[in-house]
Amino acid sequence: MNYKIIVLVVLAFSLNATAQEWLTDIESAKEIALKNKSKIVLVFQGSDWCAPCIKLDNEVWSTPEFKTLSKNHFVMLKADFPRRKANKLSEEQTIHNAKLAERYNKQGFFPLVVVLDAEGHVLGKIGYEKISPKAYFEKLTSFK
Repeated sequence: MNYKIIVLVVLAFSLNATAQEWLTDIESAKEIALKNKSKIVLVFQGSDWCAPCIKLDNEVWSTPEFKTLSKNHFVMLKADFPRRKANKLSEEQTIHNAKLAERYNKQGFFPLVVVLDAEGHVLGKIGYEKISPKAYFEKLTSFK
């Protein structure tokens, strides 16, 4: 038996188990949150131009610690506002994100993290903070 193949398959499954699944549609996020009795974490970001957004992604969202902690607590929803042509979103997604910003981020702050209940009501807001993934998770779960 080829052990390299077995190792690759195991690695692929383990990476998938800790992957952060980001949704881009609020209605889908609401359905899942309602079904799982969880909160929605809506992240407004400029993925290719906003330094604090990139730091938040690297220091919190992308960490195995946050992914593990948040897995059964949050539905992750991303509203990205890239500026580079290469990262341009579809027109439909751009309109969807603009509507989310109109409702939840009228001031245009980046990054802005909005914790919502399953019906889309705001429970709390937070920005970038230089804290551990666990501390950030605890702040997000503290919103009631």
